[in-house]
Amino acid sequence: MMVFNLSLFERGGPVMWVLLVLSVLAMVLFVERALYLHRGQIRSTEFLSGIKNILRKRRLVEALTVCEETPGPVAHVVKAALMHYEEGEERIRFAISEAALVEIPALERRVGSIAAIAQAAPMLGLLGTVLGMITTFGVMQAEGPYVSMAQISGGMWQALLTTAAGLAIAVPAYLAHHFLAGRVRALVNDMEWVGNEIMQFLVKDLPKEIAEGKETP
Repeated sequence: MMVFNLSLFERGGPVMWVLLVLSVLAMVLFVERALYLHRGQIRSTEFLSGIKNILRKRRLVEALTVCEETPGPVAHVVKAALMHYEEGEERIRFAISEAALVEIPALERRVGSIAAIAQAAPMLGLLGTVLGMITTFGVMQAEGPYVSMAQISGGMWQALLTTAAGLAIAVPAYLAHHFLAGRVRALVNDMEWVGNEIMQFLVKDLPKEIAEGKETP
């Protein structure tokens, strides 16, 4: 059984070093983005219920403090709404939309770079294949009918190894991009749901509850 080692790597030619850099970059980007998105994922339903209970006690400052101490875009959207809750429905809606416009690009940052690596790796592998075939045909032309398999094996190794390396990088990178894109969509959905819920609560539910509380003897 053939074991992958440095000598085998070097047979792939200079394109292999480019592919190695891409693989390391893809791994670093994936780990960084996965950790960032994981930190931003909270239990939105429980968080929003807690904020509502605090607001029912008319403790706006405490609610803002909880939002500031809670990581992630969901808390930032709620905080934006609370900062303008006395300024009317349109102002709250605008504040929520503005906060979302700030948070969504931050969530999507560098995720597209992983997709680009997934697309570029096979093409670089194909480039290595073409260069390997050029090398092979160059040796065959120079040596004529006396060429041996040992002489042309270098170009063939380069062609095969770069193709394999390109695909080996592209497949995990594509899966990583798909995973991260799913996490981003989940967070965006959470932001949309929380934004609608907090606006409904601030504009309609909370004033109604306060009015009913005042009327109760």
